[in-house]
Amino acid sequence: MSAPDRLIPSRDDERVFAEPWQAQAFALVLELHGRGAFTWTEWAAALSDEIRAAGPDDDGSRYYDHLLATIERLAVKKRLTAEQELADRRAAWAQAYRNTPHGRPVELGAEPLP
Repeated sequence: MSAPDRLIPSRDDERVFAEPWQAQAFALVLELHGRGAFTWTEWAAALSDEIRAAGPDDDGSRYYDHLLATIERLAVKKRLTAEQELADRRAAWAQAYRNTPHGRPVELGAEPLP
């Protein structure tokens, strides 16, 4: 069993992730690791650095924000994407959620609200 396999949470009696995007973010880490983008040791060190940089007042509630920041940082470092591509994608998602009617799924390329 590899390190990621031991870390996949499984509890029948409670939700493991507070939000679906958290599960998707964790799945992305596992997928990138599985494709050889980084070793598990490299991932753990990068995530630890990100959490440590948040400072002593970080109460742990932003864990998945740190996880996403770590994915982005490693993706740029490993040349899987460029910083500008990430900035463009963030801007596209922000535009999409601003233009999506309440209760509808957010999709990139959403038309502006009337």
